[in-house]
Amino acid sequence: MAKLETKGIVKYFKHESHELTALGGVDLKVEDGDFVCLVGPSGCGKSTFLRIVAGLETPDDGEILFDGKPVTTTGPERIMVFQEGALFPWLKVQDNVEFGLKMAGIPKDERAQISKRYLDMMQLTKFANSFTYQLSTGMRQRVAIARALVMDPDVLLMDEPFAALDAQTRDLLLIEMQLIWEKTKKTILFVTHNVAEAAVLGTKVAVFSNRPSK
Repeated sequence: MAKLETKGIVKYFKHESHELTALGGVDLKVEDGDFVCLVGPSGCGKSTFLRIVAGLETPDDGEILFDGKPVTTTGPERIMVFQEGALFPWLKVQDNVEFGLKMAGIPKDERAQISKRYLDMMQLTKFANSFTYQLSTGMRQRVAIARALVMDPDVLLMDEPFAALDAQTRDLLLIEMQLIWEKTKKTILFVTHNVAEAAVLGTKVAVFSNRPSK
């Protein structure tokens, strides 16, 4: 049984007086432990598809199966890392990383113990008491990844997380992302427009066609 499966995912968007088909029936099977890179031309619906898998958008047709069961909303088993990080600038790094744990009612001491592992993994320990606005873009993305991993999701969804980074920082984080995947064995869906990036990271590559994507 696939860890995650999408069947005939369709998504329409209204544009002025007519309707655009962003996704024209996307089928995808993702096995447990896969690192699947989603590639395709700009505007083909890769990010929309990822948001649908995350439960942040609703498809107009089709279904998503997680461990063989339909899912229609967000859930802790599917956590998303956004291109811009989406961190809380008024919170320090450690508080950002622990935010989901706090919302889940995890006691403070336990939160600190759990977050320490991922702060260490993402080389953020020295910055735990810094505010995120004091960090570089690359460091903020490290925080965003740590915040996602700390929730121990079954599937990590990443929407072009390195697109805004300079080439040197991006290459470094690509290597680190490989090491993280090898350590955690997480199932990952990773959106990118960079074919070389997909070739380096992915155990599988899913290629989206021009809109409407299939």
